[in-house]
This record gives sequence, C-alpha cells and structure tokens, in this order.
Amino acid sequence: MKSPSHRLGDLQLRILQSLWDRPDSSVAEVHAELKPERDLAYTTVATMLRKMETRGLVTHREEGRSFLYRALVAAEEVSRSVGQHLVDRLSAGSLTEAVSHLLTSREVSRDELDQLEKLIKEAKRRAQ
Repeated sequence: MKSPSHRLGDLQLRILQSLWDRPDSSVAEVHAELKPERDLAYTTVATMLRKMETRGLVTHREEGRSFLYRALVAAEEVSRSVGQHLVDRLSAGSLTEAVSHLLTSREVSRDELDQLEKLIKEAKRRAQ
C-alpha cells in the first residue's frame, strides 16, 4: 500500500517541526518559535494551523480559552513523502539518478559514504 503524499509548503513544514519538538503548543507558542526566523503575523500562524487541521496534518484540544495543537503525521512519514516527491519530480522516479546527482553535486564525507554503503547492504538483504 502506498503511503499518503504530504505536499507541504515551507511554513507548513516549519509548523510541523515545531509541533514535533513541542506537542500541545498554542498558536502563540508556535508563533513565538517561528517569529525569530520569519516575519509572521500571529493570525497567519493561526490560519495555517486551521488549514492544516482541515487537511488532517494537525489536531487540537481546548484547554481553557486556548487551543493546543499537536501533529497527526510523524516526521518519518513526511520525510519519506517529501523524498519520494523529490525523486519523482527531479529524477523522473529514478532513485539511481537522484542518488547520482546528490553524490556528484555536493561534497560527501567518507563517513556519509560508509553509511550509504550500510544502507545499500541492508536494502539488498531485504530484497532477497
């Protein structure tokens, strides 16, 4: 079964990252975390959280007069979805082409190459 595709904008991803780090955050808390890096209005964050809730990405519960938000999607699920989307869009679905591009377009450390070799060995073992 194919996992759901999560097409997220930059702000949506940052909001999710904030909620993964601090579940049950109010709009004010999410806004305060995002404010130093982006010039965002409080209402922008509140609107985005409501839209994300409609999409099933977050949920909220009421505590007093505040809504406390929490992510409904796991970081690993979003990462997998974004990775699949990138491979599909940039390399016509070819994992080999995508990896080749990454290996030739940026500096890769010996440690990263060793980790990649381990991942490939594990994938080969699972594919047998």
